[in-house]
Order: sequence, then C-alpha cells, then structure tokens
Amino acid sequence: MTTASNAGVPVAVIGAGPVGLAAAAHLARRRLPYVVLESGPSVGAAVRSWAHIRTFTPWRWIVDAAAAEILTAAGWAIPATNIPPTGGELVAHYLEPLAAALAPHVQTGHRVVAISRDGLDKAKAIGRADRPFVLRVRRDDGSTIDVRARAVLDASGTWGQPNPLGAGLPAHGEEDAAAHLVGPLPDVLGWQRSRFAGRRTLVVGAGHSAANTLLNLARLAQDEPGTSIVWAIRRPAPGKAYGGGEADQLSARGQLGTDLRALVESGAVELVTGFTAGRVEVGEECVSVVSTDGQRIEGVHNVAAATGFRPDLDLLRELQLDLHPGLEAPRALAPLIDPAYHSCGTVPPHGHRDLAHPEPGFYVVGMKSYGRAPTFLITTGNEQVRSVVAAIAGDLEAADAVHLELPETGVCSVNDRGEDTAGTGDGCCGSTPALDELTVPPGAHRARPVGLAAQGFSTGLAAQGFSTGVAGGGQVAELVREAAAPTRGGCCTG
Repeated sequence: MTTASNAGVPVAVIGAGPVGLAAAAHLARRRLPYVVLESGPSVGAAVRSWAHIRTFTPWRWIVDAAAAEILTAAGWAIPATNIPPTGGELVAHYLEPLAAALAPHVQTGHRVVAISRDGLDKAKAIGRADRPFVLRVRRDDGSTIDVRARAVLDASGTWGQPNPLGAGLPAHGEEDAAAHLVGPLPDVLGWQRSRFAGRRTLVVGAGHSAANTLLNLARLAQDEPGTSIVWAIRRPAPGKAYGGGEADQLSARGQLGTDLRALVESGAVELVTGFTAGRVEVGEECVSVVSTDGQRIEGVHNVAAATGFRPDLDLLRELQLDLHPGLEAPRALAPLIDPAYHSCGTVPPHGHRDLAHPEPGFYVVGMKSYGRAPTFLITTGNEQVRSVVAAIAGDLEAADAVHLELPETGVCSVNDRGEDTAGTGDGCCGSTPALDELTVPPGAHRARPVGLAAQGFSTGLAAQGFSTGVAGGGQVAELVREAAAPTRGGCCTG
C-alpha cells in the first residue's frame, strides 16, 4: 500500500480507546510509522464517561495480543482476576499504561474534524491511492493543523452520538426537556446520587446500558425512600433484554439480565412495554413522556435514554465510502453484525476485506465500524485492527487469516434458515420465527464446513469462536472450541 508519494508518511489512528490503542500496538509491532489522534484531554475519554460501570467482559477478552506484548516488555502483567473491570479500572490498568508505552505517538486534545485526499475532493477518482490523506485537526487551544497519513483507521467510536429518545427523530419537546435528560449511563450511586435519590426516573431502552442503570437505581431505592423507577421499551415483551442467564458464557452478562428480571417480577421496577416516545411535556419540576399511541408516563424527574448510538459520519464526507443504508456499517460487514440475526457472540470472523471502502487505505474499526448495530465486543475490534494493520503492511496472508473467538451470549440469534439458534423455540425470543416472517440475507452467516455440527449455547459446550483459514478475509468459517474460565462481574464493553 506504500507508493512513492506516501512512503514514510505515518498511519493515522483516530481515537485512543481500547481499539485505537490496540491498532497502535500492532503498528508499533510491525515498525510502521503512526500517530494516534485523541479528541479528549486524555486517553480513553469515552470510557472515562462510564468509569463507574463494571463491564461484563473479563480481562482475557479485552487485552489485545500486540498490546500485551508491548506492556509485558515494560513490566506489566494482565490483572490476575476473573472479575471484569469497571471502565475506570480499564483505563487505569490497561489504557494508560499502554498509552505510556506508545508515547510520544499518542496525541491527546487533537480532534479530527475532516478527512480528505491531498489536493482532491470526493468526486475525483483517478489517482486517489497515490495521494496521502489529509486530516484537519482542531487542537485544544482552538488552532487547526493538517496531518498527512498514508492510511487512516477511524476508531473514534460512537459514544458522542447517542440516539434520541424518540425513534429516528427526537420526540417532540425532547430538546426543551434537556435539563431532565441524564444520558444512557448516569452515575446513580456516585456523584449524581442526589439527583436520583427520592425521585422518579424513567429509563428507556432494552440493552445493557439500560439494564445497568436500572440495577443501580434499584440499589439506590433500597437506601433512599421515595425513589421510583420506570422502564419503557419499544418491544411488546422484555424477554430478549433479559439475556441468556446461566447459558451465557460471560456469567456477568447473564447475571445482568437475571437480576433485571427479578426486579421487574418483584415490582421494584415498573415495566411499560410497546412504548415509543413521541412527545415530552415539560412541567415545573417534572416531565411527562407520551408514546406515539397515547400512553403516558407522568411525574418523571429524570429520563435516561439508553437507546443506542450512531456513528458520526460528518468528518468522513470527503471520502468515498460504501455503507449499509440502514446500519451505516461497511456494506460487506453489515449482514455479519445485524442485530436482527446476531448477538454479540454469534458474529462471524471478519477482517480488512469486510471493513474496506472504495477509498483505498481507509478503514472504520471498533465500535464505529458496527454503525448502529449494538453487537460489538472489544475482542472483535482487536481482531479487526490486527487484520487491517497486516493489510496496510502488505502481509495479506496474515491479514486474511482471520481468527475470532467469542463467548456465547445465551441470547437467541437467527440462523440462515430463519430459525432461533436456541433450538428449543421457547427461549428468550419465544417461538421460532417462520420463514415467511423473516428473510435472512445470505451474507448474514458464513458457511460451516460439511460434517461440522453447529455449536451454540444450547449444546452446553464451553466458549465457542470462529477461525478462518482461507484467503479473501475469511469466506468459510470453522468453529473452534476453548475452555472458558468462570467469570463474575457486570456489562458489555464496546
């Protein structure tokens, strides 16, 4: 990928979170020049925003192999515990030491606001690969600089782009209610405790962020009389939100759903189903949230909209991209991660070819590569950047040898026959979808070799993963098994 015009120009990595720093570690290991540009004042800026939340991903699934190699040489050792880290522990025990080991290549307070090709606009196709990228960067002091790069890995994540309370568009009055909106993961038991104690909070959303906030509110309610909790979801039933329980290979993730179910069944959390927020009415002290079909949730002091995230594509407007029209993920990757067919633990292996765009040398990696899909795990991002960096280095054999080992979620996903992979039909998704109710695109699953039985959480086997051994980024997936250590803890890391 090196041409005469970009030889010696660094690879630019946008974002100094877990995946961005893992990419830097692989670039360092291959002795490629690179720079990491982080918009925040310190590394792991997004992770610090949820420092109080315990992930449900144990250290073994978080730490990248190249990063571990660099850290070990500096005297670091992976934390010797099966308990997953909090966001704060992830920063303190992994991201900060890794950034120190990679210094001075990591530059904080450098926000990338636009990317183009040197001297070319988006419409010019001829000779793009021969021109370096130009990244327009705004520094903390307000000044701007241009950084040239031979390749770009956008690992900036999606934390700063939350979905609105309403579906697609913000609910009417949502902006006027800003003083009552607390974000997806407020620090209920920490510095924001007084805001929630003795008050009524509405949590909207059916994912892990919502579950964590609900559990923390329930803990607060045990000590603070008058604390009231309402949980609203768009689905007609909460079954999938409860997860796989004991069938989940990440026990902390399974426990999250089990605890949430118990709170609802005990009445500690009021559940409202089939609720799509359409309007927010602001009163003197409280708001009322009204659904599109007229349901009302009144007397609410705080609203936590845990409705997911979307990628910031504005800085990429001058690049030639090929994105899925719905998920806003790379078109080749989208069917492999679509939450309609996959959970975190059933995503097939994918590498540089699935992440590539018509713009040569540009890749979106990490959480942002999944667009609007919530099925991301850090383990997946680590393998993405390993493959991409190998491709940038010209080592296509290594780039194409994609290996991905993921813990099963115990949450149903749909196979290429439109069937719930739980196999029983009475699991978290209810009855098995009929073929005329769901059309699964062929690309959503990669073929399993003839004679190799499907493995899933219903088999009772240990953690499964996928590995590939063919060119083309892995067109055939083969299941591999590895014993999983028992874990304890709390939430998804992405």
